[in-house]
Amino acid sequence: MQHVEHMRTAIRLARYALDHEETPVACIFVHTPTGQVMAYGMNDTNKSLTGVAHAEFMGIDQIKVMLGSRGVIDVFKDITLYVTVEPCIMCASALKQLGIGRVVFGCGNERFGGNGTVLSVNRDTCTLAPKSSGGKGYESIPGILRREAIMLLRYFYVRQNERAPNPRSKNDRVLDKSTFPPIEWSKYIDEESFVENFGDGYKAHYVDGTDIFNDKVDWDLIESHHDDIIHELDGQCKSFTLNVRKKPRT
Repeated sequence: MQHVEHMRTAIRLARYALDHEETPVACIFVHTPTGQVMAYGMNDTNKSLTGVAHAEFMGIDQIKVMLGSRGVIDVFKDITLYVTVEPCIMCASALKQLGIGRVVFGCGNERFGGNGTVLSVNRDTCTLAPKSSGGKGYESIPGILRREAIMLLRYFYVRQNERAPNPRSKNDRVLDKSTFPPIEWSKYIDEESFVENFGDGYKAHYVDGTDIFNDKVDWDLIESHHDDIIHELDGQCKSFTLNVRKKPRT
């Protein structure tokens, strides 16, 4: 399934962020018609010391450099964002106002989730999408490699964060590798859309609140170091940029 392959890339990037003392949240922006990666981002809040340096904004900045501000609006309806953790309310609003086509994410954001956990910014009428995307909100698909995304966050939260203004001891925190909360699919996607995306054979998971593909974690994926991921993604983004520039202007 294409969603899984793209999310695996985002998970690898999130692991890279974890290895570089950042919160392990990462994303890739995929040009939906071609399936090509055109931008990527990971949290940069620790390094930049700013709370708005979220993964989604890092990727948006890359697209702005590539296409210009006007180009971002023109192309966003044809983009699927794969992000390891549900966009926060701030990012969800920005994505909607830019006219993102679809967002696929791993685990929910219990404190700040803007795609259904706390607020459903992607579907509400408080913020408007541009006319180029039909003026509507965007589709949100949760639960892809959910357990892997959760585990990366758990790895982070049991570590000492020496960059915190007032570092707290985490010696008493235990890493839980075996229990996972159920997923309330209906918060993010209705049953009809769920079946359209995953197939009728998975409908029982929607009702039971269970993970789609299996109840295991791909430990090799999240416990490996992915030092090559930046070079790999830069190559894919450069390839996409070259294809864009080859198109004749009208």
